[in-house]
Amino acid sequence: MNRYHEKFDLHVKNTPYHALDDADREFIKTQSFHYGFSFQEVRELVTMSIDLNMWQEQPLRSIWQDFSHKKKVMQQVREHYERIKTRPHRYDNVDGSVHHAEQKLNIVSVAKEQLGLGMCPVASPKTRCCNLLTLDAVESCGFDCSYCSIQSFYNQNTIVFDANFAEKLEALELDANRTYHIGTGQASDSLMWGNKEGVLDALFAFARKHPNVILEFKTKSSTIAYLLEHEVPSNIVCTWSLNTPTIITHEEHRSASLDKRIESARAVADKGVKVGFHFHPIVVYENYLQEYEAVYKRLLETFSPQEVVLVSLGTLTFIKPVMKQLRERNFKSKILQMPFEDANGKYSYPSALKREMFRHAYESFSPWHGSVFFYLCMEEHSLWREIFGYEYATNVDFERDMLSKYAEKLGMKYLFN
Repeated sequence: MNRYHEKFDLHVKNTPYHALDDADREFIKTQSFHYGFSFQEVRELVTMSIDLNMWQEQPLRSIWQDFSHKKKVMQQVREHYERIKTRPHRYDNVDGSVHHAEQKLNIVSVAKEQLGLGMCPVASPKTRCCNLLTLDAVESCGFDCSYCSIQSFYNQNTIVFDANFAEKLEALELDANRTYHIGTGQASDSLMWGNKEGVLDALFAFARKHPNVILEFKTKSSTIAYLLEHEVPSNIVCTWSLNTPTIITHEEHRSASLDKRIESARAVADKGVKVGFHFHPIVVYENYLQEYEAVYKRLLETFSPQEVVLVSLGTLTFIKPVMKQLRERNFKSKILQMPFEDANGKYSYPSALKREMFRHAYESFSPWHGSVFFYLCMEEHSLWREIFGYEYATNVDFERDMLSKYAEKLGMKYLFN
């Protein structure tokens, strides 16, 4: 027994076992001693137990059935887990207020050596990518969306501003004969901090200095006072990441409500600023198509296509470190309660579900076809033809078509070399 006790400690090392409550930990340990579960089986039981608790389903110990052989036990548990994981889940039978303890954010200003400008960190040659450049005006986010990959890159509780951001941005040299598309919403929300540390002052000055730059502010906030109080350069686009009220309530914690996001976009558009909308991620749950359709219809009724530059479509895609981090946080979320399929080394919905969600979204926006630029974010090349009826041969072709359409909508001249 002592020997297996040592083996068990090794089995659970580097797993989220410590995030389980006392009863679940003791149950897994007792059953492991009884059946002599292997390293892989123990790790699998820990993962399933964490997930069932996260999804607010019955705990592993409640559905457990004892059999004479461990293979029969594992088969029964796996089948139960897969049934729950793959069926369209419901949010109307769970407590949306159940979450981890309120975070205390530590906001710091640090003088960094280099400007955080580079290619989109999730870009991949295996998927169709727009070659967006990302500018890290702020690192880490004050919102707490359960699916967000930012938590795997930065200290989740520390928000970092670059003390020398304005000076480095002013010194940045760009090719005046090329159109650039730069987004500030990858490492943090673009607008939730307002002009803290002078970040929007610096970005507005940068946009004015470089009229060949399309500068995109992507947000889930309603913090638009600075935009309404200042003259916004015409090459700035403000885009809102939208979702259904169900997903915002249960998975996009501390972000602005759908009403506030749309009202903010409407106020900015009234000022003459071009806007856009990102539906990324579209999440599958019971009756999800009807709820998303209501959001699409609301946008069609609230905005004219002349005011809207873009609509992007995307869905849940995970890398292993993000999934591991989610399980270690010990909070309530159904975001991992989904059927997984390999997506070029990452994990996402099966192709059939992607076709369903993207085709439904694009067809719902049919009045905007030809006037607004639609695209799939980081999806397989083949999906483009199935959804839009065309596809790009290369990422460069995608980038050029996108930028030419953006420039036309913004009244800019598109430049490329």
